Amino acid sequence: MAAALAGDDLTRQSSSRGSWQSMSVREMWNAPDIFERSGRQQTVDEEEEELKWAAIERLPTYDRMRRGMLRHAMSNGKVVTEEVNVANLGAQDKKQLMESILKVVEEDNERFLQRLRARNDRVGIDVPKVEVRFQNLSIEGDAYVGTRALPTLLNSTLNSVEGLIGMLGLTPSKKRVVQILQDVSGIVKPSRLTLLLGPPASGKTTLLKALAGKLDKDLRVTGKVTYCGHEFKEFVPQRTSAYISQHDIQYGEMTVRETLDFSGRCLGVGTRYDMLVELSRREKDSGIKPDTEIDAFMKATSMSGQETSLITDYVLKLLGLDICADTSVGDGMRRGISGGQKKRVTTGEMLVGPAKAFFMDEISTGLDSSTTFQIVKFMRQMVHIMDVSMVISLLQPAPETCPERKGVADFLQEVTSKKDQEQYWYKKNQAYRYVSVPDFVQAFSSFHVGQRLLEDLRVPYDKRTAHPAALVKDKYGISNMELFKACFAREWLLMKRNSFVYIFKTIQITIMATIALTVFLRTEMQAGTVQDSAKFWGALFFSLVNVMFNGMSELIMTVFRLPVFFKQRDALFYPGWAFGLPIWLTRIPISLMDSGIWIILTYYTIGFAPAANDIVPWMIWGYYVSPMTYGQNAIAINEFLDERWSAPVNNSIEPTVGKILLRERGLFTEEYWYWICVAALFGFSLLFNFFSLQALTFLNRK
Repeated sequence: MAAALAGDDLTRQSSSRGSWQSMSVREMWNAPDIFERSGRQQTVDEEEEELKWAAIERLPTYDRMRRGMLRHAMSNGKVVTEEVNVANLGAQDKKQLMESILKVVEEDNERFLQRLRARNDRVGIDVPKVEVRFQNLSIEGDAYVGTRALPTLLNSTLNSVEGLIGMLGLTPSKKRVVQILQDVSGIVKPSRLTLLLGPPASGKTTLLKALAGKLDKDLRVTGKVTYCGHEFKEFVPQRTSAYISQHDIQYGEMTVRETLDFSGRCLGVGTRYDMLVELSRREKDSGIKPDTEIDAFMKATSMSGQETSLITDYVLKLLGLDICADTSVGDGMRRGISGGQKKRVTTGEMLVGPAKAFFMDEISTGLDSSTTFQIVKFMRQMVHIMDVSMVISLLQPAPETCPERKGVADFLQEVTSKKDQEQYWYKKNQAYRYVSVPDFVQAFSSFHVGQRLLEDLRVPYDKRTAHPAALVKDKYGISNMELFKACFAREWLLMKRNSFVYIFKTIQITIMATIALTVFLRTEMQAGTVQDSAKFWGALFFSLVNVMFNGMSELIMTVFRLPVFFKQRDALFYPGWAFGLPIWLTRIPISLMDSGIWIILTYYTIGFAPAANDIVPWMIWGYYVSPMTYGQNAIAINEFLDERWSAPVNNSIEPTVGKILLRERGLFTEEYWYWICVAALFGFSLLFNFFSLQALTFLNRK
């Protein structure tokens, strides 16, 4: 039995071993190729991607412009393509897209711009170009010279008084005429990076502002500046071009990313959306499928009104600010980013916009030579590939910035300087004589380069060749409602960043109210006589003064924000009302809260009039003299016309104690004046805010 079982087991083992060997041989010869499996999987993925793209192509234009495809790496290492809404990309999606486009920005940026340009060229889309011409441009102004030009308190007072007297024509002005630019001509062509050199106070800033249409109105200008043959009155130069100041003015409370996001939101996307619609239409008609990464980037950067945009991430990476994107900018009272990073933030504020011509004023101040070289390199790539017009003013270009011929930049700076010119004197047999700037101008005009420039200026620009989207006709980049939303969101953010101030104010007014209710305690406040009324009058005046001075900090913060406002208003980020209205609306709850805390703590504990009086259902506007007058009258009438102050008084022109007190203090004695005062205070609020908005809109920073 055992032997039989052993034999059967041996037979089964031999059979199974033979079966295994034969199966292994079959699998060895017929096993699927792993590379073939990978190829089939890749084909399946491509087919799936094609189906998803075909589904996007069938969507209406509005939806199609908001749909893109992004590749995502799964946890198992598999890469899948997913359809996304480019208008609501998450932080991780943006980061992944930017990493795929610009993994190493120094190496990939030029290739990325070429991919953008190639997509337009493939279907014959022309990129808008701007050619700026200035001919016989002369600028002069009036200014004090010598000690009168120093910004002292005495000089400021004398200048103001003299200006007022001069307006009346009683005395001639002591200002002298200062010639800033004289008979300057030139052409700033697209696809060409122009370097502007000159010593300090040579008029570089004035020239750049003149080309950008941002000159002060008190300067006298002759000559002509045109964009594509059009004068400034035919379009909006501040929106067509961007002037980047040499001064770094930002809100210290906001982070770098928030600063650029706000700029991009206000400046809008220009014609990017309309051009993308036309580009998508032509690709659809031609059966061309675009690069999914480039398509997603272009769609994401064409959506206006976004709180945060992908163009911000691109500019942050381009300028090397991604390492400090979530760091506060900082100011004199707050720790923040470095001076060189602030300079790059100033540049980035304009790069996130849709401008087609850039005038950059000393953007390298505070930057090391390596960083300056990288930024100028990126600007050159943008200019050459995307047909941007750009003028950059630099004081001392480093060797890398003015590549391989750095001596030219040094030569141009030194050959016009009285101090350094002699070293370049080549006539050894003649004594050195200083060659003035007008002599250089005359020599340049006779040189073949100058002659060619004059010939180009003589031929008018053919307006018919200008791109329809080259010049901007709209004053602002987004609608009024979107401007209000953007400014309101920023104001709310600034309030949260300054929450300590509001918490401190609340604690302060609570403490002062507690002190007031203990000083004017109800048990010690008797009513009904003239002598008792003095205490109530003192309590009312103390209440008014405390509530008024508790809001003074708002005035200081608003004044500190004015430099940023003037910069952004002049750049047409938003109008004056969009800045002032959110401040007014966000401060109303704060004012009501301060007043409410004071009233809740003091009204009944001090013993003010507890009874409600009959309210006259109409309001009368009073004369506008002083808001404090109406405030005093209102609170005094509310108290001293109460029944407890209605005791009769003999031998008096007024029938009650309360009216006697009001008359002695020079206040109104009739009850209806209470509501006149309320109306007057409300009118003051409207009137002052109206004038404030008008001042923010029309006054300059001087």
